[in-house]
Amino acid sequence: MKRRTAIATLGAVSLGMASPHLLKGEVRQGPRRVKKSSVETDILVVGGGTAGVIAAIQAGRAGRRTVLVENGSMLGGTTTTGGVAFPGIFFAWGKQVIGGIGWELVQEAVALNDDVLPNFSIPHGRQHWRHQVRLNGPLYALVIEEKCVEAGVDLRFYETPVEIARHRNGWKVTTIGKGTQTDIYCNQLIDCTGNAWAVSLAGFDLLREAEIQPGTLMFQIGGYRLEDLDMGLIKQRFQEAVQRGDLVRGEFLNVVSLLRNAGDNVQHIAGADSTTSETHTVANLKGRASLLRTVRFLRTLPGLEKLKILDMQNETAVRETYRIDSIYRVSHDDYVSGRVFDDAVSYSYYPIDLHDEHGVVPKQLEEGKVPTVPLRALIPKGSRNLIVAGRCIGSDRLANSALRVQASCMGMGQAAAAAAVLASMQGKTPAEVAIDDIRNLLREHGAIVPEKGG
Repeated sequence: MKRRTAIATLGAVSLGMASPHLLKGEVRQGPRRVKKSSVETDILVVGGGTAGVIAAIQAGRAGRRTVLVENGSMLGGTTTTGGVAFPGIFFAWGKQVIGGIGWELVQEAVALNDDVLPNFSIPHGRQHWRHQVRLNGPLYALVIEEKCVEAGVDLRFYETPVEIARHRNGWKVTTIGKGTQTDIYCNQLIDCTGNAWAVSLAGFDLLREAEIQPGTLMFQIGGYRLEDLDMGLIKQRFQEAVQRGDLVRGEFLNVVSLLRNAGDNVQHIAGADSTTSETHTVANLKGRASLLRTVRFLRTLPGLEKLKILDMQNETAVRETYRIDSIYRVSHDDYVSGRVFDDAVSYSYYPIDLHDEHGVVPKQLEEGKVPTVPLRALIPKGSRNLIVAGRCIGSDRLANSALRVQASCMGMGQAAAAAAVLASMQGKTPAEVAIDDIRNLLREHGAIVPEKGG
């Protein structure tokens, strides 16, 4: 068949396929309506980030009906969508202090990617990042989603709570999603939003600093050779651009670090706030504009003419927003002294890590000090059947700057879920559950638990 004949024949076939008598599957429908429904569950976890994933898996594995609501499209939060895929630190002073479900998932992701764990027996000194576990973020997202499904967790993406009210011996949580409105009736509610959004909707007070820590958009750049760069000249030109106002002061405090790390955790976006869609939109716009502005400038410098963006996260990661007004608030002194609370349910280990407009200088803990997390710091004052996990833990600002990191949040998530599970089984509120019962359940699921009064 000649080419012209073949083309004409294909055109006739295409026309025939589009003929009305062949489109038998097409059905005219009226305007779509919001689907309204209701769901009943024992435990509702709001927020599928670092703490929420672990909480949901713990609740599901313990035999409770569990629903996990996440307003994004992927689990993992800071570790995945935020791109901070180094969720340490799990070991302190040569001894593992955070284990359980979080460590299980991290180990599986490391093995599946043929990665190598740090040698935790070698002290990290003042370079705590030597003990960070680097993960393949997308792979970790796949692993944690699989584990949630295996635990029987009902995953609900693209939904966010808009109303929370007391209902009998629990809560009625109304969520809005893409084309859906759902009333979720639960006995125990776990807020893992990081912003204490569920706690606020339930009517409880929150705490917030006048100025919150900056956020960071994680990215990778390439297209240049470090050995070809005149770092002295680059620093000079960079500082001149900041002074002229071509670059925003404080967004990138160290251009040398930016180039040597090829991006990574080097950007500061002032006031980055993920609490609402509006504030998170602003944070994302500022983060992306900052990166584009900086890339355009760097490409004007010798040796960086071919610099390019290799990868960029979907959203700006946020360090600080709201904290709960809890039964007990963990103080800076509590944290750095390694206080072991009578109701301690997990450990935390990280230096005081407060970011500001001048950058960050981590303040390391004294040798042998390992802070603990009390159950009371996870429970809002005056609440019932409500508990939190993650960076919205009741704490002062300095303590929170260390408690907020992922490994600590994983430990909190498992502990909060253990308390909620037992409260659900015993007809109690989390604060009424015996600490020894919570610790025993945690140990059954591999967690490392502080000894009472130890």
